[in-house]
Amino acid sequence: MRLNKFIAHYSTFSRREADKAIQNGYVKVNDEVETNPARDVDEERDRVYISGKKVSPKNKYTVIVYNKPKGELVTKKDDKGRKTIYDSLPKKFAHFKPVGRLDFASEGLLLLTDSSYVATALMNSDLQRIYKLKIKGDITPEIEEAMLEGLEIKNSKKGAHKKTEITSMSIKPFLAYQIIKNSKSYSTLKVAISEGQNRELRRFFGYFDREVMDLKRLEFAEIKLNALPVGKTRYLTKKEYNALHTFLKSLR
Repeated sequence: MRLNKFIAHYSTFSRREADKAIQNGYVKVNDEVETNPARDVDEERDRVYISGKKVSPKNKYTVIVYNKPKGELVTKKDDKGRKTIYDSLPKKFAHFKPVGRLDFASEGLLLLTDSSYVATALMNSDLQRIYKLKIKGDITPEIEEAMLEGLEIKNSKKGAHKKTEITSMSIKPFLAYQIIKNSKSYSTLKVAISEGQNRELRRFFGYFDREVMDLKRLEFAEIKLNALPVGKTRYLTKKEYNALHTFLKSLR
């Protein structure tokens, strides 16, 4: 296994953080400084240390569910001093990494884990995510067709963050959708998608000049928000861990 992947897999370091630590001389393999992130290491024989602390192969990891409220950023720090999820999370989860993002105005299920490998695997997966939305305006046949067929957005920032550099996006067909209310004033619906691109749903409906007024994630794969209070956390259940183990095993 590559050294940077080994560190990211078995520690709280991300792949980028692992690369930086290796290149800056903080990593030793078998008591010798190693500055090549691509070096192969034997998980059973080689001894890897970061700043003197041993990185040991392990299969244990922890995943929690956080019911993120509106008005919190999914980031460690904010230059503008806005509230982040880490201001609300218990201190014992300060080193946990979020699985993807929910923007400042969105709420609901957010997964966090102490394993960079698990976080990356889930974030890059095509596992189902279910959201409940409230949008300004009605759901037209054109919108329904796009939900079924997918959508190519070119040179548009509608629904995106003001400072985004991403103007184009390819959105896959929704896995499913359910229209709960459809009216000229506002509509509510549930949608299931297999991606988590940057403000994907806001961009999708923005393409049709529909503002997303409320967005709440209810489920991620087998993991459901259910009755978890806003701002609270819980550990995965045994059933949820078993489903996660099965998914991670399928990647090997």
